[in-house]
Amino acid sequence: MTAITASRRLARLAVTGLATTGAAAAALTLVPASAQAAEAPKAAHSAAAPARDGHADAAGAGNNLDGWIKQSLAIMKKKGIPGSYEGLHRNIMRESSGNPNAQNNYDVNAKNGTPSKGLLQVIDPTFNAYHVDGTAHSSTDPVANITAAANYAAHRYGSIDNVNSAY
Repeated sequence: MTAITASRRLARLAVTGLATTGAAAAALTLVPASAQAAEAPKAAHSAAAPARDGHADAAGAGNNLDGWIKQSLAIMKKKGIPGSYEGLHRNIMRESSGNPNAQNNYDVNAKNGTPSKGLLQVIDPTFNAYHVDGTAHSSTDPVANITAAANYAAHRYGSIDNVNSAY
């Protein structure tokens, strides 16, 4: 099977799975809690894929899903945001299949003008409320998306590791 054929089969599988479960069930809806968000002490890429440009960043993490998770974990550790590689990876695969450009244009958030975006399907108001200094201020930047979503999950659920479905 060629890489293109395999890629097309995976795309069909992902779309079929989305149609089967429903777009609302596949979307991670991150909405700020009623309390003001405080910063914590402040496509599809597989985990084994090589870096797109063949280089690693300064932290030794490649420009792929594995690297983005590792970069985010390093920032999370510095800022005191709990979470594990497994918890991040599990939620990313459920929400976007590892596609940093994923966008849900069908759920209630999208209908209200704020579609869920990125690896962890964050809406812009949540991203803005839980953005972590030291990351790009773009909800589709992979590291910024992961870190903001983990920051939100830490405030709402104690850790991204405690999230097992859309929330």
